[in-house]
Amino acid sequence: METKDDWYNVELMTQHAFWNKHHLGCDEHYLVHKLRQDKDYLPELSRIAVKDGVVIGCIMYSKALVVDGADTHEIITFGPLCVEPKWQGSGVGELLLRETMNLAANKGYKGIVIFGEPDYYPRIGFKTCDNFHIKTADGKNFDAFMGIELVKDGMKNIKGKFYESNVFENLPREEVEEYNKNFPQLQKLRFPGQWD
Repeated sequence: METKDDWYNVELMTQHAFWNKHHLGCDEHYLVHKLRQDKDYLPELSRIAVKDGVVIGCIMYSKALVVDGADTHEIITFGPLCVEPKWQGSGVGELLLRETMNLAANKGYKGIVIFGEPDYYPRIGFKTCDNFHIKTADGKNFDAFMGIELVKDGMKNIKGKFYESNVFENLPREEVEEYNKNFPQLQKLRFPGQWD
């Protein structure tokens, strides 16, 4: 489990893992910082991977909801799940994910819904959320919107619209830029395949 002494190194590793991946720079390290202070954060499920005293991966869990009219179902989500670039592809992320999925199942959680890489998570058992009759908050379904049952038929009676913690939406660019000053300066580069 992460301790306060790990915080900076976890954020630095997260920044390295996401820098220039989806857009210029990244905000995931700031998300990690904000998430720890959020009421929806689940530190008892979140984990870090350490090799020879160095943080090389992390997975952060938080509470989420699926709402269907008057029915509200509590589920969980994770993000970020990331691995230091030089350790990517070595199974660290999958190890973190499988260990924490077992933890979550043992704590009685029924299922997980995420926004994630569609070419990665299905091999671990995730399926697109249309399989569970769950849509995004704005009523959509797409390949990167996935879920998994932690117990057999765990999400059988859960349907509706998915809402993650507000912390995911509240990452203003100017706050991220200010927070970046806590870390060594990295160059922002434009690459094909970035979202914006």
